[in-house]
Amino acid sequence: MQNSQLARDGGTPVRTDPLPSVMNASGRRFGDDEVKAVERVLRSGMLSATWGTEVPALEMEFASLLGAGHAVACSSGTAALHLAVAAVNPDPGDEIITTPISDMGTVFPIMMQNAVPVFADVDPITGNLTPETVAAAITPRTKAVIVVHLFGKPAAVRELRELCDQHGILLIEDCAQAYLAPVGDTFVGRIGHIGCFSLQQTKHISAGDGGLAVTDDAQRARRMRLFADKGWPRDTDERTYLFLALNYRMTELVASVTRAQLNRLRGVVQDRRTAALRATAGIADLAGVTAPPDGQDHVYWQYPLIISEAAGDMREWAVALTAEGVPANGGYLTSPLYAAPAVRERITYGRSGFPLQDVSYPAGLCPNAEELIDRRLLVLAWNENYTESDVDDIVAAIRKVHNALSRKAS
Repeated sequence: MQNSQLARDGGTPVRTDPLPSVMNASGRRFGDDEVKAVERVLRSGMLSATWGTEVPALEMEFASLLGAGHAVACSSGTAALHLAVAAVNPDPGDEIITTPISDMGTVFPIMMQNAVPVFADVDPITGNLTPETVAAAITPRTKAVIVVHLFGKPAAVRELRELCDQHGILLIEDCAQAYLAPVGDTFVGRIGHIGCFSLQQTKHISAGDGGLAVTDDAQRARRMRLFADKGWPRDTDERTYLFLALNYRMTELVASVTRAQLNRLRGVVQDRRTAALRATAGIADLAGVTAPPDGQDHVYWQYPLIISEAAGDMREWAVALTAEGVPANGGYLTSPLYAAPAVRERITYGRSGFPLQDVSYPAGLCPNAEELIDRRLLVLAWNENYTESDVDDIVAAIRKVHNALSRKAS
């Protein structure tokens, strides 16, 4: 192979120009519509959703996009999940099942509502919860399941909803990485009782930070709306507070940018899919490298590869690909979420350890998740602004690293 020496070993990198990135304008689709939206709000003089018009308009538009009865806007994806857990309204010590592979924003809302996170293992290829692992984790104290559609691949959410219905528990979908991922004739976020979305910088669309939760249940929507506003029932014109809650209100500026971004969402998803399918075709013959499984339903927040032992060391792959000009993250997380100090060491409220004082999260709790994080999962950044040439460079880098490291492994 020409230029077969890896860049990390002194060879010529496949690429020297940075790929488009969500960390700057090269990999974001912000334009005149977003600028006009911000100016519209600033010139109105009203930046607060309490009296403004942008947030209610966004809620209507997002609900319409997904075919949901209600959408509730808030300040972040983590806040959206906290709203959802608050709508479950668990008693202290109740259990909520979730995944060990996600952002901690999936888990902390459980603990903040004084419930106990129970971690179920994941599929060894997709990293998603499975109906079998969730079923094995259900106890009489289980009140809900939070399923994450990791990297943009829908989990087996119809089967999970059926399982939850059988046990009388609620299903919350964390769709932060999976905007418009199809599930049959609908989308993720529409199968569970509540679906949660994020507008953080790196997501398919962004307003810097922000969150949205959707549901068909009017009472749950009202409870979430109240929870985002200190339990204050403004619609009754009372200055009172109905239950313990926080301020998770979205601002008019965030809503205005998000409304403009919604018009770009379908194009963003389609362009990410087109680029990913080109990449997958380009590496299909590589032994020991598993591309993301795609039943025409993956929306590619990131592009995860599974690296088998025969293909080489996953950590070496990450270093080598990054040196070739293709940023790669080995493992996605430092450790499963249950191994983070806040959870495993129960660093919560003072020295109480509450609500985790009676539970432990030992090593080996979720073997598939640990295997993915420690040895198998290689995550490549993905972007709607990749050109065919960009994708071809990514493919060339993967093939170059495979050629070097799979030979070393053998």
